[in-house]
Amino acid sequence: MKILVTGGAGFIGSALIRYIIGHRDDTVINVDKLTYAGNLESLADVAGSERYHFEQVDICDGAALRAVFARYQPDAVMHLAAESHVDRSIDGPAAFIETNIVGTYVLLEEARRYWNGLNDERRQAFRFHHISTDEVYGDLDDDGSLFREDTPYAPSSPYSASKASADHLVRAWRRTYGLPVLLTNCSNNYGPYHFPEKLIPLMILNALEGKPLPVYGSGRQVRDWLYVEDHARALYRVVSGGNVGETYNIGGHNEKQNIEVVETICTLLEELAPQKPAGVQHYRDLITYVTDRPGHDMRYAIDAGKIERQLGWTPRESFASGMRKTVQWYLDNRAWCQRVQDGSYQRQRLGTGAAAEV
Repeated sequence: MKILVTGGAGFIGSALIRYIIGHRDDTVINVDKLTYAGNLESLADVAGSERYHFEQVDICDGAALRAVFARYQPDAVMHLAAESHVDRSIDGPAAFIETNIVGTYVLLEEARRYWNGLNDERRQAFRFHHISTDEVYGDLDDDGSLFREDTPYAPSSPYSASKASADHLVRAWRRTYGLPVLLTNCSNNYGPYHFPEKLIPLMILNALEGKPLPVYGSGRQVRDWLYVEDHARALYRVVSGGNVGETYNIGGHNEKQNIEVVETICTLLEELAPQKPAGVQHYRDLITYVTDRPGHDMRYAIDAGKIERQLGWTPRESFASGMRKTVQWYLDNRAWCQRVQDGSYQRQRLGTGAAAEV
């Protein structure tokens, strides 16, 4: 296949592209606007492949998308481009409305225009895979219940509301126009190349620098944690073998309280990075409780049984193995982290150096 991936320079998108180029024979067209969260250094290992192509395009730009479709003639679209940080959505929701809702609409229309022009065989084979989040479901009581594919939507934040809106648009384009869509809703991802504003990399890097480890509220919020490379395998399984019109929930079977996650990081760092910053006796001593954010969901948990039954996917990493790999990666890649933290990675933009060669 030729697969057009939107948001391919982001955390999950880059993991997906590394998986496809490294383990499959498909060609990938990476369409990314390169906002602050887009980092082409995350794709350095595959950038030289003849099967990898990069286009710096905003998904809200219909004309630019149309040119990409015409040039590459993809067999599938995997739509990951999104603003995704909840705190940022609370402080400035406009960007989330523009990218996650308007951008998805523009992409759907350009995909539909392209799909309508294909011959019958290629029209039958074409797929539009929309990648979403479990946050669209709201939160769960602490009663053992799980998010299923038919769980009613109840988003709590501007971010999750914008993703829920995008999900509804994708389903409407299937129902109204017949566009062959697939949807996936995933739990919290973690792993290598995660932008340092997110919980796990923030805690690792703050600890290594002797900075406070800020935990919202009581830290008892529960999330299901999914190793990003497991997620990449699941996404490919869906786009290549999923049933048109279906939704698949993807989870890691790893429910943990936020405070448990932070304590796990501290324990791993005691082993893997025993040389602590000046004045720090134990990494746990850096844990600091801060005022909870507005509308904070208390518990997410995914029932991933459908994708296991229908497509044979299960996560390979346990929370223990995935966290160890993640902490070790950040210890081994401090230069990557430093370039993100000081902003120098943003010099990758086209016209400013290396990105022009990708």
